[in-house]
Amino acid sequence: MALKNDRYTYRVTWSEDDNEYVGLCAEFPSLSWLAKKPEVALRGVRKLVEDVIKDMHSRGETVPEPIACRQYSGKFLVRVPPQIHRKLAIQAAESGVSLNRLASSKLSG
Repeated sequence: MALKNDRYTYRVTWSEDDNEYVGLCAEFPSLSWLAKKPEVALRGVRKLVEDVIKDMHSRGETVPEPIACRQYSGKFLVRVPPQIHRKLAIQAAESGVSLNRLASSKLSG
């Protein structure tokens, strides 16, 4: 039985150390599933997440909300060394844009 409304964030990548594909879930970073084929790794980690969620429910634990369902404000604080802050401020001024717009552009690129 598949997890109803599974909206978690999955990724399958190659593991050179294991010589297999590894299925991962961003919301459950301690979980993984190894398989020879990427499709099997994805199915495996999805089933593992389903089993863990069932166990969490039975224990009354809080299940992580899928990243895709979370609301984001569009704001976060980034700390950089003063010399980088100065360099970015100069670049922004020379480009005629705000520091925020320059940083946003660099992060999205």
